[in-house]
Amino acid sequence: MASLIESAWTYLITNFSDFQLTCLGGFIVHESVFFLSGLPFILFERAGWFGKYKIQKKNNTPEAQTKCITRLVMYHLCVNLPILLVTYPVFKFMGTRSTLPLPSWKVVATQILFYFIIEDFVFYWGHRILHTKWLYKHVHSVHHEYATPFGLTSEYAHPAEILFLGAATIVGPALTGPHLITIYLWVSLRILETVEAHSGYHFPWSPSNFLPLYGGSDFHDYHHRLLYTKSGNYSSTFVYMDWIFGTDKGYRKLKSLKESEREAEGKV
Repeated sequence: MASLIESAWTYLITNFSDFQLTCLGGFIVHESVFFLSGLPFILFERAGWFGKYKIQKKNNTPEAQTKCITRLVMYHLCVNLPILLVTYPVFKFMGTRSTLPLPSWKVVATQILFYFIIEDFVFYWGHRILHTKWLYKHVHSVHHEYATPFGLTSEYAHPAEILFLGAATIVGPALTGPHLITIYLWVSLRILETVEAHSGYHFPWSPSNFLPLYGGSDFHDYHHRLLYTKSGNYSSTFVYMDWIFGTDKGYRKLKSLKESEREAEGKV
């Protein structure tokens, strides 16, 4: 497998420039992972599949889903792509490289774990700031147009928020100067995480059922259902920041109440 990946990477760096791989390659990776992982949840909702795993009973209208997709395409082409193109010097300044040899899996795994931890810290505070009255009204309310989220709504946001919270994703790489293939993998995993968190479904195989401190769809769906001043649950991936600062108390209380009700029903 390692030799196959190295051969594929050799082909890429031989036929494409560093600029193309960093900017256009990064954009292609992002779009592919995002839409391929997010679109199925629209199908699930429209077809009524996996209904017993849906967190909220309410469904989004086809018009609302189409609006989300249309604006996402516009934001990605008019905001995300230009940002990638003009920030190429930033990636080089960070120490990002595309040359061989490829980093070992241990280095990649360690760096990505660090990125998740540091991203959670930065995202938590940025997200919490966006829930202050003025910023919520003028910026973050766009993301909360969908009180019943589905996968693609994870990136449905005001352009200012895309810039503001998107910066949390590059803090970790900026501190370590990783290989480009590590950035590809990091971005892909971060997208899969946020799409799952906004999916609106809590499956038996959802990561939150197996990974300690992982938030997931049930945790973040609660955030979308409540009024902005009372929501809490500001973390992105892991929930340690909400636990430390007590901004998940409402969610924990509701979860405990539901578990008590299920236990009571089981005894009847």
